[in-house]
Amino acid sequence: MPTRSEVVDVAGKQVAVSNPDKVFFPGPGYTKRDLVAYYVAVADGALRGAGGRPMALKRYVNGAEGEYFFQKRAPESRPEWVRTVELSFPSGRTADEVVLDDAAGLVWVVNLGCLDLNPHAIRADDLDHPDELRVDLDPMPGVAWDDIRRVALVAREVLTDHGLTGWPKTSGSRGIHINVRIERQWSFDQVRRAAVALAREIERRAPAISTSKWWKEERHGVFIDYNQNAKDRTVASAYSVRPVPDARVSAPVTWDELPECELGDFTIATVPARYARIGDPGAGIDAAVGSLAGLLELSARQERDGQGDAPWPPHYAKAAGEPPRVMPSRAKGAAGAAGVGDGAAGTGAAGVGDGAAGTGAAGTGAARAGAAPGARAGTGRRVSSKPLIEIARAATKDEALAAFERWKSRHESIVGHLEPTDVLVDGMRGRYQLWYRIRVNLEHVPEAERPEQEPLEVDYNPWAGMADPRVSER
Repeated sequence: MPTRSEVVDVAGKQVAVSNPDKVFFPGPGYTKRDLVAYYVAVADGALRGAGGRPMALKRYVNGAEGEYFFQKRAPESRPEWVRTVELSFPSGRTADEVVLDDAAGLVWVVNLGCLDLNPHAIRADDLDHPDELRVDLDPMPGVAWDDIRRVALVAREVLTDHGLTGWPKTSGSRGIHINVRIERQWSFDQVRRAAVALAREIERRAPAISTSKWWKEERHGVFIDYNQNAKDRTVASAYSVRPVPDARVSAPVTWDELPECELGDFTIATVPARYARIGDPGAGIDAAVGSLAGLLELSARQERDGQGDAPWPPHYAKAAGEPPRVMPSRAKGAAGAAGVGDGAAGTGAAGVGDGAAGTGAAGTGAARAGAAPGARAGTGRRVSSKPLIEIARAATKDEALAAFERWKSRHESIVGHLEPTDVLVDGMRGRYQLWYRIRVNLEHVPEAERPEQEPLEVDYNPWAGMADPRVSER
């Protein structure tokens, strides 16, 4: 009979683990017990990345292949030794978020179904001043791992040139993260401003393989996601287990290791032995605190050269100097039922834009899609720089991909023209969990063969029932 629960003695505490035999990774068969054992083995390193920080709980209650949800508010039923701190969000709401202090806390969150750890870039004793600049290198589809590593090395050069030390780690998914400890004297907006300057400088030095462009239709190579430094954003921290089939880990590596390492080298089966053998390659990060002054000076120079603010995530208030928050292919679109609205979030009468495609009163067809060039909506006229069409909006990624396969089966004659970067699969932030949108860029399809925008294969509305879906907590 499966074990219903067991007690783990760790950090001087007893932590109950329910259903320890529950399989969280079906391929290799890793169970909740295996996850607990992993996090206990690397506890010091994991707490170096996530400890002492407010953390959103990203819960995979049905395992790595199931859907997850974010839980910002700490469960009311929790051990008395689990600390919390109150955060405020762009919506004006507040939440008491969990703060991990020891290995017992790690075991407790794993028992809730948390695979990866998602802390904020602040310490619980100072919620207004980040102590970490986060460089998130996010590759576009089809980008070679070697190119991601090359961009990481350029990022290191830029950081070094501006008096900062970067600590690299694999993302555990497809990319690379570089964390930078900074003095706690700058606001979130200043840290993000420094991140924008950093991203633009990386792109300037490596234009063929990197980009700082926010809109997916403009990206190529490796995207340097500066918005991971906006207030309330979280990133999987060091030693987090990621929801990929082989249970990969977001593993700190040395700069000497980086050119040779592979993503698959680091899993819950291999990292504990590596940790026991060499320790934590990121152990020196807390002693390498740097100043943002150099990057902020770079930002000021960029601004004098005409580079102002860059687009923010859609649920943030419009910032002074921010460019229009609308896709370049819709930059000349008009307000109205199509949902372009004020250029900030793309809202229409019945729904919300996600910062990339707005919803309108009808909510389907060309009014919701990246319509073909010249498509009329309301009283205006869209002038597209990219011939985008939208395929599906779905509650789950599997449902969205199945819809895309149905679309491809009807348009077999053009599929061969599509390049990997032409298929845009977007994980969109809903109120509590992701939903998924698929769009196709037809620029490589001969114009005479391009299909028209059709009714969406799946037309999911994640904002149904919300009074004002333009504002979310995360």
